[in-house]
Amino acid sequence: MWMKVRSKDWWERVVLLEFSDLEWKQNFRMTRQSFTTLCGLVEDFFAPQDATVRNPIPLIMRVAIVLYKLGSCAEYRLVANQFGVNKSTVHKFVYVFCKGMVHGPIRDFIRMPDEVEASEIARRFEEMHSVPQVMGLIDGTHIPILPPSDGYKDFVNRKGWPSYVLQDVVDDKCCFRSISCKMPGSAHDANVLRMSDLFQRAHLLPKCVKNIEGEVKLQIIGDPAYPLLDWLMKGYINSPNLTPAQQSFNVYLSSVRVGVEIAFGILKSRWRVLLKRSDFHFTFTPTVIATCCALHNFCQKADFSNSNWAEELRDSTVHYPQPSRQVHHQETVTSNTARGTLTRYMANHFPLRTGHLF
Repeated sequence: MWMKVRSKDWWERVVLLEFSDLEWKQNFRMTRQSFTTLCGLVEDFFAPQDATVRNPIPLIMRVAIVLYKLGSCAEYRLVANQFGVNKSTVHKFVYVFCKGMVHGPIRDFIRMPDEVEASEIARRFEEMHSVPQVMGLIDGTHIPILPPSDGYKDFVNRKGWPSYVLQDVVDDKCCFRSISCKMPGSAHDANVLRMSDLFQRAHLLPKCVKNIEGEVKLQIIGDPAYPLLDWLMKGYINSPNLTPAQQSFNVYLSSVRVGVEIAFGILKSRWRVLLKRSDFHFTFTPTVIATCCALHNFCQKADFSNSNWAEELRDSTVHYPQPSRQVHHQETVTSNTARGTLTRYMANHFPLRTGHLF
């Protein structure tokens, strides 16, 4: 049987025999040791099973192909040529890997903390930023996509380019605790929140009430684009009528929220498929986004991102600038009371700070 000649020399000789640890991390976005661990985690659904005319592609090469695609955002054709396989093979591996991750290991990688873990996260946040009762940070970012021709306008965000909105809750170690990536770019952040599993299961969130000049439950910190809820805290909307204590509270809260921006930066710089408009079908893109978030958490436990990756992230913002965020005015009585309690506590126990939330 005639078969097209393809060279696996780069993988079999250069990568497996010659690559240094730095080169391995540059190409596959994680250390060799973490790569080996990941292969063990996905073996159940990703290892070769079917007997074919040709020798099956081994598991480690399959995982490497997927990571190379997610980490480089190269076209299927380029990845196929690099590894000496067919373009359809790359496509198949990416789809099987991402779907397998979403239906399996992702639940171990991305989960909200229980009460004990949430209290420990709040303790670490308070040590770093002085703000008590913070168990997570919430924010959203837009991921470029290849939109459908039918319904194109639904995906166009306020900056004029098509996207999905990725909403994440981040802890103090820049790990994602809850994600939502199914809403099109035209959706408001508050609507993204309402449609997320986080909002639907908010009654299950850890409470751990603490008395700090008044009772305050554990809170997730957001920006003014989110509503003020019993479990979601945000700063005061800027106005000339803010008291010095309220302005200082905004500054303290703003310093805490920097963590979620850092997490998004690490995610996108490591998995560059999220930086540009990829060649995935728009219905599959949320699965890819969720997979990258799970891999982000996996890498955060053992690996550090490369400083050079941040430069690539800065370059991408020129072509895909993030839309501005619209202020949301909804708030509840109990949440407003909790914010007032935290404001008084910060003003009474820490120096007043000046600055701007936005």
